[in-house]
Amino acid sequence: MLERRTLRNIDYILVLVLVLLLGGSLLILSTASMNIDKSDPNHYVKIQGLWMATGLILAVVMASFDYQYLRRLSWLIYGINILLLVAVFFFGTSAGGAIRWLPITQTQGIQPSEFAKIAVIITLADFLSKREGKLNRYRDFLAPFLFVLAPALLILKQPDLGTAIVLIVIFIGMMFVAGANPKKLCALLLGGGTLAGVALYLHFADLPSWLQFAQGLPLPLEGYQLNRLTVFVDPTADTSGDGYHIIQSIWAIGSGGLWGKGYRLGTQTQLNFLPEHYTDFIFAVVGEEFGFVGTITLLFLLFIFLSRIIRIAANAKDSYGALVTMGVASLFTFHILVNVGMTLGIMPVTGIPLPLISYGGSSMWANMLAIGLLFNIHLRRQRLMF
Repeated sequence: MLERRTLRNIDYILVLVLVLLLGGSLLILSTASMNIDKSDPNHYVKIQGLWMATGLILAVVMASFDYQYLRRLSWLIYGINILLLVAVFFFGTSAGGAIRWLPITQTQGIQPSEFAKIAVIITLADFLSKREGKLNRYRDFLAPFLFVLAPALLILKQPDLGTAIVLIVIFIGMMFVAGANPKKLCALLLGGGTLAGVALYLHFADLPSWLQFAQGLPLPLEGYQLNRLTVFVDPTADTSGDGYHIIQSIWAIGSGGLWGKGYRLGTQTQLNFLPEHYTDFIFAVVGEEFGFVGTITLLFLLFIFLSRIIRIAANAKDSYGALVTMGVASLFTFHILVNVGMTLGIMPVTGIPLPLISYGGSSMWANMLAIGLLFNIHLRRQRLMF
């Protein structure tokens, strides 16, 4: 439980930034979703507010006990995570061609892959903290990689490429913090990136006769996933499909100018030309209605948010706390970079939401659990004497 002396360690700047981001989410969502449900323009705002309120409760609960207790439950958490990801294939509901949700009511469900991110951070931190100083050889990387690969493959099977990539990014960030040999880890990343690039080239390119045996190299991805990974290079090549999302987003952001078109006055947003504008492309709504000033303000708040997380990691009292914190930092940083990048047309469209801003219950709850972890570690950054 939280003690009075522990509460003195609260990071009030992080609290303020969190309040501003959550308030901004409701403000942006109120304009992004007002023309989706004609019977109740505030329908999505009300639900998001409920998820925020319950998410704050989850954050308080997560911060209320010593985070070291999670280490003793590490394998239990890992096992439950795997079971939930497997359960999706037997009891899950389908939407948009993917099976990702476990129903909890007739209209609502949870997305286990969102909570898998937090479970992997908690359990991988324990796994790596026991291997500090023992991550110098290539073979030393194998066990941690397989540890993350199991949930990543289950998520990829749903299919959910974006979240599977997030787990790999979390793995990379936490490996660096755990003291993995940086040269060898970078070499593996470079080699993996090169292999992925060559595989994509062989799959799509028109090869010369002497390379025809590799023509159309099969890849473990769905057709629409491959299209999303490549269409951002030239969105005009698919103006009626995935390229349409990018084009509309770029138009929306560009038309906002310096100050924006005004609250609830964005044409791309209000006329529903901008796809998924209350979830994945909500940053484009900010650009259209609040302009450059609005987007810079939001990015500045997110920068402060990330900088406070780095500060918590630097002040953590042990390696386990630092690893958990940097796992959360990797999670949020990647989400922000990819989400903002895809709305600007410089990153592939992977369906990754903007943390704390995009509409979504599972995403909000997972984010709040992660924030609860941050406060937990920061509150106990010093060994208290009673």
